Amino acid sequence: MKPQSTVLEVGGLHWATSEPVIVKTLLGRPGVLAVEASAVSQTATVTYDPGKTSVAQLVGWVNDCGYHCAGQSVPDHMCHPMAEPAHTDANAGQASHDANAGHETDAGHDAHAGHETDAGHDAHAGHQTDAGHDAHAGHQTDAGHDAHAGHQTDAGHDAHAGGEETDRSAQAVMGHGGHHGGGSMEDMTRDMRNRFLVAAVLSVVILLWSPIGREVLGFTVPAPFGLRDDVFSLILSLPVVLYSAWIFFDGAYRALKARTLDMMVLVAVGVGAGWLYSLVVTFTGGGEVFYEAATVLTTFVLLGHWLEMRARGGANDAVRTLLELAPSQAVVIRDGQPVEVPTSEVVVGDLLLVRPGAKIPVDAVVEEGESEVDESMVTGESMPVEKAPGAEVIGASINTTGTLRARATKVGADTALAQIVKMVQEAQNSKAPGQRLADRAAFWLVFVALIGGGTTFAVWMLAGAGVAQAMLFAITVVVITCPDALGLATPTAIMVGTGLGAQRGVLFKNATALEGTAKIDTVVMDKTGTLTKGEPEVTDVIASGMGEEEMLALVAAVERESEHPLARAIDSHAAQRGVPVLAVSEFLNVPGHGATAVVDGRRVLVGNLRLMTRENVDVGDLAERRDELAASGRTAVLAAVDGRAVGVIALADAARATAAAAVAALHESGIEVVMLTGDNEATARRIAEQLGIDTVIAEVLPGDKAEKVAELQQAGNTVAMVGDGVNDAPALAKADIGIAIGAGTDVAIETADIVLMRSDPLDVSVALRIGKGTVRKERQNLAWAIGYNAIALPIAAGVFYPAFGLMLRPEIAALSMSGSTVIVTVNALLLKRLRLPAQQAPAAPQRAVREPEPTAPVPAGTR
Repeated sequence: MKPQSTVLEVGGLHWATSEPVIVKTLLGRPGVLAVEASAVSQTATVTYDPGKTSVAQLVGWVNDCGYHCAGQSVPDHMCHPMAEPAHTDANAGQASHDANAGHETDAGHDAHAGHETDAGHDAHAGHQTDAGHDAHAGHQTDAGHDAHAGHQTDAGHDAHAGGEETDRSAQAVMGHGGHHGGGSMEDMTRDMRNRFLVAAVLSVVILLWSPIGREVLGFTVPAPFGLRDDVFSLILSLPVVLYSAWIFFDGAYRALKARTLDMMVLVAVGVGAGWLYSLVVTFTGGGEVFYEAATVLTTFVLLGHWLEMRARGGANDAVRTLLELAPSQAVVIRDGQPVEVPTSEVVVGDLLLVRPGAKIPVDAVVEEGESEVDESMVTGESMPVEKAPGAEVIGASINTTGTLRARATKVGADTALAQIVKMVQEAQNSKAPGQRLADRAAFWLVFVALIGGGTTFAVWMLAGAGVAQAMLFAITVVVITCPDALGLATPTAIMVGTGLGAQRGVLFKNATALEGTAKIDTVVMDKTGTLTKGEPEVTDVIASGMGEEEMLALVAAVERESEHPLARAIDSHAAQRGVPVLAVSEFLNVPGHGATAVVDGRRVLVGNLRLMTRENVDVGDLAERRDELAASGRTAVLAAVDGRAVGVIALADAARATAAAAVAALHESGIEVVMLTGDNEATARRIAEQLGIDTVIAEVLPGDKAEKVAELQQAGNTVAMVGDGVNDAPALAKADIGIAIGAGTDVAIETADIVLMRSDPLDVSVALRIGKGTVRKERQNLAWAIGYNAIALPIAAGVFYPAFGLMLRPEIAALSMSGSTVIVTVNALLLKRLRLPAQQAPAAPQRAVREPEPTAPVPAGTR
């Protein structure tokens, strides 16, 4: 079967260096082909073979790692909620960690984790509903029978409450932030705060009765109940070690179980070594102990991580906003009456009632009504788009003026919103080569820290230092070398960059594409549909022997009867000019020539020179004007009334409103712009001069576009190709970075590295600037993280002792390490202040019109 990918939520992934635990565990399971986890987004992208495993099993395997998996990361209210699940066995993957942890979107692999639903239907935890798969605990769901109201059963058969069939995509695994065990970023941050507060309060008390408190602070109050200071400190340290610091020991166990090393291991070693050493000293009669070092170390690590997690939460604002766009309720016409139901219960084929001001719940096609729909929150398009019967509407967009009745076409994880969220999350989780190198460096840095700690202890013991002092140096080395800042340096910047792009309708497919934009020095743009609207527009109206408006009214009357693209353009231009609408009779279409008709008793001819020759019309001086217009890349249409030539109307493919601004923005960034087109040289030059484009490559056959891109690359250029058509796909694939205009074909979008939702060429500059800004932040963060460790390690090892004496305490090392992590995160968040080209609104709202039938290109000077 064809490999599939899914984005799973992974709650509890505290440290960036813990990501390999998820990766190594899942890669060792059958059917898992690739895994990329992100502590920043708390998600993991998993590519798997649906013939060997399912999302339900993936969820269970993640839970087996000790993390909280809430299923696929799509909006909660777009998929059917389930009750608290029952316990499942290991094969079901402990899907009981979340109510949603058994849903599966693939036919033949649907498993429901839950007891009884609100509708009263049974859904057994971990049950497989497809024919041929045995259900857990001896239960089996018959093929095609209801396993849960509105949920998919086997082989793609569905059951809706009330017996209606539903599309399988409505049952996608959901659970963004919905885990009952505290798996969301908000829950993790709150838990981290609570652990910090407990550690902070007790650490202050322990510090007072420690040698530091006695000697440095001059604290003289004896320990209560006649206890020795170290015994009293031991008692107070128990809640810190067993509660506040327990996440370190638990994380270290999971990392070692997965045969990897992460920051949890280092902190656990530092806290555990100091506390266990002190415990042994206390029970052997007393002496110098480090309870204050262990507890203050815990406090500072928790404080730094709490602050870092609060800052990290802001990095994912864009995706969180997208997830919250879909409305929780929908109005569906049932038995002729409007009924309000949860959006999760809407199925393909339902007739939706969308009132003015309401959000459209799912993707649909309008069947009745006309309105304007605000799609800016999904596509970034600033102007409302008019909708009429037959027009497609996007889920989460806002109906502004009229009432619509629309038939649901895509629901759940198949909606445009869910697909956008998935694309952004996959990009955030993907790792560019530079990040993979940083991840490997972080792993080895943990190894170096552990070896360095042991070596430091041995060297100081050989140098004649006491056990306590050698232990202090060793713990300081282990703690200060924690590579969490190195692990967060790149992914945090990528998270902010991809989110910033999503807010402007620029979707990066992966981190490599995001980073690759920073190297682009040449942008190749297809002309038709990218720089231009791809439809003709009147540019010149020349009248001879009668008034311009009278001539235009006569011509428009004939063209109104025609379906030709040029005819519609002339009719539209006349309507905008407000010329009178005249009566027409005896209309005749002359293929390849034009059209004739009787308008207000006068015979009017509209077409090319061949039509005029056929009708024995002498065009006179208008022939020269027609040739001039044709030479400049325009299409010239001649008009004659009662056998006399009366005018020429010129048309051309009009440039997009933002095309000139797009070229200027690219030039401002020092990027060369090349226009690649199959049009003739004159037409291409006209558009290029109008937009200020540097280089024109015209009259290129569709199959040769990729070759032209290759020639630019061979000349030493790093090329981004922008296109929208099927014939652009090879060139998009050949370019260093392929950028697809969002309104383009599925083939172009599939081939490209970046998708522009708004079909606006100005967003090309937006994409490149975001890429460059992201790479700049990555380099700053990596420089800081590497520089910090290079300087801190020898200081912590005591190389400069007794200088930097204060740095040789584990508490100070923890504060320094945590501060480094916070700095990296905050610096990445500053990317949100990146200056981008101002979004420009079009002069008039777009119209939802019937698409014309494909026609052959019209050569200049012909009809």
